Amino acid sequence: MTAAEQEENGEDELYEHYSFTAAQGQEPLRVDKYLMNFIEKATRNKIQQAAKAGNIRVNEQIVKQNYRVKAGDVVRVLFEHPPYEFLLTPENIPLDIVYEDEELLVVNKPAGMVVHPGHGNYSGTLVNALAYHFESLPLNSDKRPGLVHRIDKDTSGLLVIAKTEEAMTSLSRQFFDKTTQREYLALVWGNVEDDSGRIEGAIGRNPKNRLQMQVFPEGEQGKDAVTHYQVLERFGYVSLVSCRLETGRTHQIRVHMKYIGHTLFNDARYGGDRILKGTSFTKYKQFVENAFKLLPRQALHAHTLGFEHPLSKKQLFFKAELPEDMKACIEKWRHYAKHQQDL
Repeated sequence: MTAAEQEENGEDELYEHYSFTAAQGQEPLRVDKYLMNFIEKATRNKIQQAAKAGNIRVNEQIVKQNYRVKAGDVVRVLFEHPPYEFLLTPENIPLDIVYEDEELLVVNKPAGMVVHPGHGNYSGTLVNALAYHFESLPLNSDKRPGLVHRIDKDTSGLLVIAKTEEAMTSLSRQFFDKTTQREYLALVWGNVEDDSGRIEGAIGRNPKNRLQMQVFPEGEQGKDAVTHYQVLERFGYVSLVSCRLETGRTHQIRVHMKYIGHTLFNDARYGGDRILKGTSFTKYKQFVENAFKLLPRQALHAHTLGFEHPLSKKQLFFKAELPEDMKACIEKWRHYAKHQQDL
């Protein structure tokens, strides 16, 4: 039985689903190449295997890998993967636990660690580590144990994990009601002129690149999102800012800062891994490339986290200092800015 047939019979637990509508202006492009542009870590071989199994459909018709996608086509693909319970294999991965009691724990996630298993990341995640260190954690609405919220793979910093059903309910409600306190530190391209500001703009999936989110200023698509920022230091071509979230949308800070013209430093997905400010003369270019090597990821850190304890009702507040890669990169820019002033 093909995945398509299993899906129709309600037996689709073994498959990961993706659906895209080709944008207006889409030039004819092979469906395998089209899907590689839109699905992170989807290899050509995996897409070819899906095509051979009859698991790629365009406008509800099964197609081969050489089908050419055109504007308006609805493209669907199903990838086979192990059942989710097999993705929860306990793995002896160390956890940096900032706080723990009977109800919850707060961890400081390193950059590079994915929060939960998913396509292309079936092991080595925070959830795999939690499954090893804790026998039973409550499931959230997505059946992911302990998770109340998440941060991106290459973002470092604080996450709260629920250990009981009561904690899961209380903490989830606090995030939904926007009563938690979350501050992020980010290094962004450009000299941010205003000392502080408020960014408001609905965030939704980019119709031309499904791996990206974008701002829809008129709110015609996406979900409402609000970010408050404050400039901490300016280094000429980059600025260190603090961002406080009112909402928690996917890639919110990354997308909002790009929207106001200040893409995060070395954020490859949103173009921050290029020289966006400053000239391209050889010495400066080499300096920036060295800074990229010091911080081989987007410059974003979940710095503080505050919430009400589910049982005691006391306000808890935690802080995670900047990791060494961000410290080193910021110090390099600080030294550069000082040197420029002294010239």
